[in-house]
Amino acid sequence: MSIRIGNSCVNCENLSANEICKVHGVIVSTSYTCDSFEMKATLKNNPNCITCDRYESESCANPEKAAQDMLCSHWAPQNAQA
Repeated sequence: MSIRIGNSCVNCENLSANEICKVHGVIVSTSYTCDSFEMKATLKNNPNCITCDRYESESCANPEKAAQDMLCSHWAPQNAQA
Protein backbone atom coordinates (compact mmCIF):
# COMPACT_ATOMS: atom_id res chain seq x y z
CA MET A 1 0.00 0.00 0.00
CA SER A 2 1.33 3.45 -0.92
CA ILE A 3 1.37 6.44 1.42
CA ARG A 4 0.14 9.66 -0.17
CA ILE A 5 -0.47 13.22 0.97
CA GLY A 6 -4.14 13.97 0.49
CA ASN A 7 -5.66 17.14 -0.84
CA SER A 8 -7.02 18.03 2.56
CA CYS A 9 -7.12 21.41 4.26
CA VAL A 10 -4.20 20.39 6.49
CA ASN A 11 -1.92 20.38 3.43
CA CYS A 12 -3.37 23.60 1.94
CA GLU A 13 -1.56 26.93 2.09
CA ASN A 14 -4.93 28.66 2.67
CA LEU A 15 -5.23 27.13 6.15
CA SER A 16 -4.52 29.65 8.90
CA ALA A 17 -2.92 28.79 12.26
CA ASN A 18 -6.33 28.73 13.98
CA GLU A 19 -7.70 26.20 11.43
CA ILE A 20 -9.78 28.73 9.52
CA CYS A 21 -9.78 28.67 5.72
CA LYS A 22 -8.43 31.99 4.40
CA VAL A 23 -10.53 31.63 1.22
CA HIS A 24 -13.90 30.58 2.67
CA GLY A 25 -13.64 32.01 6.20
CA VAL A 26 -14.85 28.84 7.94
CA ILE A 27 -13.31 26.40 10.43
CA VAL A 28 -12.03 23.29 8.64
CA SER A 29 -10.45 19.95 9.54
CA THR A 30 -8.45 17.14 7.93
CA SER A 31 -11.58 15.75 6.25
CA TYR A 32 -12.21 18.91 4.19
CA THR A 33 -10.97 19.87 0.73
CA CYS A 34 -12.21 22.22 -1.99
CA ASP A 35 -11.58 23.47 -5.54
CA SER A 36 -9.48 26.34 -4.14
CA PHE A 37 -6.97 23.87 -2.67
CA GLU A 38 -3.36 25.05 -3.00
CA MET A 39 -0.71 22.60 -1.80
CA LYS A 40 1.80 24.01 0.67
CA ALA A 41 5.14 24.65 -0.99
CA THR A 42 7.02 22.56 1.58
CA LEU A 43 6.10 19.97 4.15
CA LYS A 44 7.87 19.71 7.47
CA ASN A 45 9.66 16.42 8.00
CA ASN A 46 11.86 17.09 10.98
CA PRO A 47 10.96 14.60 13.69
CA ASN A 48 13.00 15.22 16.84
CA CYS A 49 12.46 16.19 20.46
CA ILE A 50 12.09 19.90 19.67
CA THR A 51 9.24 19.21 17.20
CA CYS A 52 7.54 16.69 19.51
CA ASP A 53 4.26 17.60 21.22
CA ARG A 54 5.49 15.76 24.33
CA TYR A 55 8.75 17.76 24.65
CA GLU A 56 9.09 19.33 28.12
CA SER A 57 5.70 17.96 29.18
CA GLU A 58 4.65 15.31 31.68
CA SER A 59 4.04 12.84 28.86
CA CYS A 60 7.68 12.93 27.66
CA ALA A 61 9.08 9.40 27.97
CA ASN A 62 12.68 10.61 28.44
CA PRO A 63 12.63 14.09 30.00
CA GLU A 64 16.27 13.96 31.20
CA LYS A 65 17.57 12.93 27.77
CA ALA A 66 15.25 14.87 25.44
CA ALA A 67 17.20 17.33 23.30
CA GLN A 68 17.39 18.80 19.82
CA ASP A 69 18.12 16.23 17.06
CA MET A 70 17.12 13.30 19.31
CA LEU A 71 14.12 11.08 18.62
CA CYS A 72 12.36 8.31 20.53
CA SER A 73 9.54 5.88 19.82
CA HIS A 74 7.05 8.17 21.62
CA TRP A 75 7.49 11.10 19.20
CA ALA A 76 4.31 12.98 18.27
CA PRO A 77 4.03 15.95 15.89
CA GLN A 78 3.38 19.28 17.57
CA ASN A 79 -0.08 19.57 16.03
CA ALA A 80 -1.13 16.15 17.40
CA GLN A 81 -4.42 16.03 19.25
CA ALA A 82 -4.16 14.38 22.67
